Formats: sequence, C-alpha cells, structure tokens
Amino acid sequence: MTDALWYFGRGTGVTVLVLFSLVVVLGIVTRSGQPLPGLPRFAVAALHRTVSLAALAFLTLHVLTLLLDPYAQLRLEDVVLPFRAAYRPAWQGLGTVALDLVVLLVASSLLRQRIGVRAWRWLHWAAYLCWPAAVAHAIGTGTDRHSGWLLTVVVACAGAVGAAGIWRLVGRSFEPDIPVARVPPPTGLAGLW
Repeated sequence: MTDALWYFGRGTGVTVLVLFSLVVVLGIVTRSGQPLPGLPRFAVAALHRTVSLAALAFLTLHVLTLLLDPYAQLRLEDVVLPFRAAYRPAWQGLGTVALDLVVLLVASSLLRQRIGVRAWRWLHWAAYLCWPAAVAHAIGTGTDRHSGWLLTVVVACAGAVGAAGIWRLVGRSFEPDIPVARVPPPTGLAGLW
C-alpha cells in the first residue's frame, strides 16, 4: 500500500505540473483576447476554467496522498507553512508557497463579484509566481529529478509557457492603437428596432 501511495503521489504531482502549465498558457491566451485556431474566445476562457478545476482536483489528490504516505513524511503544517518540512525543506517550501498562492487564486476567483474585476485581476497575477515555484518544487523535491522523462516534461511545460508569453508580448507590439468606442447596451426593446 505504501508503494501505491508513493507512486500515486508522484504521478499526481507530475499531472498537476502539466495541468497548471496548460492553465497558465490558456490564461495568457484568454487575457490576450485572441481566439485559438478552431476555438472562439469564450471557449478558450471556458477551457481555462475547466483545466483549472482539473488541476485543483489533482493538486488536492497530490497533497492528500503525500499526507497519508509514511515515506513522504509530510505533515499538515508543511502544507500550510513553507520551508519547515523535514525532507528537502527549501524545495518542499516552494511547493507550499505554490499551494498557498493557488488558494489565493481560487479564493479571489470565487469572490470575483465581491472584490471587483480590477482587484481580482491584480490578485490573479499571483499565477506568475505560483507556476515557477511549482516547477522548482517538482525539480527539487521529486525523487525523479535526475530522470530524463521528468526533465523532458519540465522542459516541455516551460517551453509552452514561455512560447505563450512571447506570443502575447509579440502580439501586443503589432496591435494597432485604435481607440475603441464603448457603446452602451440598448435599453428595453429600442435596440431591436
């Protein structure tokens, strides 16, 4: 049973890394306002939310599995307070920081209507801190950190996020500076005629 928990914990950790990388890429694309080939903008935003929820589910499984695994020696306080773990405290602490930032992202998303879009957007910038902390955690904490397959996964994730970031920055420089007039929505049936 212990081996099963250990393998499941490692597997869910790698899955979380891939899913959160995809979340960051989709978030960059969503924020750009550009559609993906074959997907309208609203579908990109919906996919971003759906993949975020899947990543959150796998993150929960990852943490719970390692809390139950006696080999991992993860304590409940290690999940909340960074850099206090018995095993590789610096690398584990980065995972805890990433988890804490994910909690902030989820909470701000759930409270988006109450805190306003501007505050939500400002808090959502925490994703750009969360993702590199999670990548560093995966490289430094995992027992597979020297294996070629994990390094391939990490490089692919970093490449995807980096490419999306470059695409976003380069795409901005080619956007024309055309002022967009805001038109108020029609009231009543007047807008239909």
